[in-house]
Formats: sequence, structure tokens, C-alpha cells
Amino acid sequence: MTEPWHVLINKAAGRRAVDPRLVAGLLREAAIPSEILTPGSVEEMNKALIDLVRQGARRVAVVGGDGTANLAVNVFMAYSLERRPLLGVLPAGTGCDLLRTFAIPQKLEQAVEHLKGDRTYRVDVGRMEGAWGTRYFVNVAQAGVGAAAVESAEDFSRRWGKARYPLAFLARLPRFPTGQVVADMGDRTHEGSALAVVFANGQFFAGGWNVAPRSTVQDGRLDLQVINAAKWEAIRLVPKIIRGLHLTDRAVRRYAVNGFSLATEHPWPIEADGELVGNTPVTVAVEPGALDLKI
Repeated sequence: MTEPWHVLINKAAGRRAVDPRLVAGLLREAAIPSEILTPGSVEEMNKALIDLVRQGARRVAVVGGDGTANLAVNVFMAYSLERRPLLGVLPAGTGCDLLRTFAIPQKLEQAVEHLKGDRTYRVDVGRMEGAWGTRYFVNVAQAGVGAAAVESAEDFSRRWGKARYPLAFLARLPRFPTGQVVADMGDRTHEGSALAVVFANGQFFAGGWNVAPRSTVQDGRLDLQVINAAKWEAIRLVPKIIRGLHLTDRAVRRYAVNGFSLATEHPWPIEADGELVGNTPVTVAVEPGALDLKI
């Protein structure tokens, strides 16, 4: 008998609460054995994930966005396990950019089908360390104006959906302090002025922006991009980033790295999978093949 999925619903994901009855009905129609949990807060969801890991759960799916997936990844990676739970993600609200890399539909009604069968994908996980501790990410992290936009997006109502990030970006850009950055990659160093530094494991962020079209989650490397653009140029660059056409732009320097340290002239905010982490400086490394993802 197939082991059931433990499905945790983040009711706060997206513009409106996720209806557990809808999720249960979709899983039932797809003949997917499951046990549904509906934690009432992020803290309760974190505790539920910890409990499942300690109980030896083998299949854990979360319903939410990239931040919800990030919560599960950080719980799973906190334990030295011979075998971590298989992670499934069902998109809710404005969707989940991690799933875009695998061409999994952004509609919950269609995405539920990917929990069926035995097809899995072993993925790398990024590890970040700073004065704030250790945090993991599976999709995209960044420091600079993009992370500041994530911070400001919380000031916009969730009713704006995917428009929250572009609006927050436009709000933070004029007053964000550019400055000198030093990215030490071990065998080489990048020094210079910058507006943002992106370190991507997956390919998409911000609701479908193709920020790292050459990135793959299985090569033991991160796609490191240092963006040095005047603020008026950043507006010009955004349409290119959305389409994944920015890597040849004069304002972008790209490196494929298995780790680096980043220091900035001013303390810059850092976000991982859409969640604020802390400020620079930061040391980043890759843990190859650290997690199995259901696709």
C-alpha cells in the first residue's frame, strides 16, 4: 500500500485563505491517500513539520507558496537524517516559483496530479550563514534592492497578488543605497559597485520572473549574479529579467559557483524564497542532492 501524504495547508498563503475542504476534495478525486493538517499559524506549521520529521514521516506536502516550501526545507535540513522526507508542494495563492522550474502547473486543481506516482527529483539546497544564524533555501535568494522589495511587499495588501513585488520594487528603488560589494568565490573575487546580488538555485522568482535561465537544481552550483545598474537603468533591466534575457546585459555579471562570501559597503537585507532572513555579510554554500522533491 502506498504511504499516504501528510498534507499541511498554509491557510495564510495568497490573497485568500486556502479552503481545506477544496484540498481534501481534490486529493480524494485524484485517489491520493492523504492526511490533512491545518496549522493555525506559521509557528504551528513549523511545529507540525518538526513533529512529522521526528515521527519518521516519509511523504510531506505543503500547500502554499515559496515561503511555505522554504519553511519545510529549513525544518528538514535542520536534522541530520539518513533519509529526509520526500517533499511535495501544491501551489496556493499567487503560486509557487519553485514549481515553475519543473513546469508544474500553478493551479492547485492541476498541480495536485504531480503527487501521484513515484517520480522524484533530487535537488541541491543552498545554505546561508550570517550573524543571524543558518538558513536554507531551495529556489532563489538575493541581497540588495530586490530583498528590500520583499520587505516592503508586506506593506501592500495581499489583494494585489503578484503585483505586490513590482510595486514594492518601484517603491524601494529610489531610496535604496547602492554601494561597493565584495563577492569572494575562493578562486576569484568580484569587487565593485552594485544594486543587487542574486544567488539562484532554481530559475524563477517574483511570480514568474526568469531570473536564472541557465540555473539547474542538480549541478551542485548556484547562479550568482551581481547587478550593477544605475537606478534608472534598473527599470530598463526589469523587462529583460522577466523574460530571462538579462544575462548578456552590461549591468550583469554572472558566475556559476559552489559557494561564496558576500560583504557590502552598507548592510543589505537578504531574502530567501521570498522570506526575509537578515542582513549582509553572508556566507553561502551548496549542499548537493540534499533533498528529494516530488515532481
